[in-house]
Amino acid sequence: MGGVVHFEIPADDRERARKFYQEALDWRIEPVPGMDYSMVITADMDDNGQPVAAGAINGGMMAREGQITHPVITVDVPDINATLKRVEQLGGSVVMPKNEIPGMGYTAYFKDSEGNVMGLWENLPAEGEPRRDT
Repeated sequence: MGGVVHFEIPADDRERARKFYQEALDWRIEPVPGMDYSMVITADMDDNGQPVAAGAINGGMMAREGQITHPVITVDVPDINATLKRVEQLGGSVVMPKNEIPGMGYTAYFKDSEGNVMGLWENLPAEGEPRRDT
């Protein structure tokens, strides 16, 4: 079962959106160096960057563009390519194929049978494990 591990909020004006969420919900929003992306911190984190409260997740914020025009829920899966294949077999479609986030893992986006865009996340293999085809 894939668990929800992340969310993303697209924004037309990221500075305005950052200010809104900081003031409305006390979230921290921090730019990711080298990426056109910001992390949205909604909960206290441990030394590994994981939320300490059970069930809490953090997210991200990026420019609204392409097919990513509404908030996205991201689900953890063991194999993005296999999941995207199953999505297509079930009538969904790939919005963005598997893409590596260096040092972290892989992401992809798909459209479900109802037209909603959802995200997928696959962790990098543990040290010593072979990488899956990207």
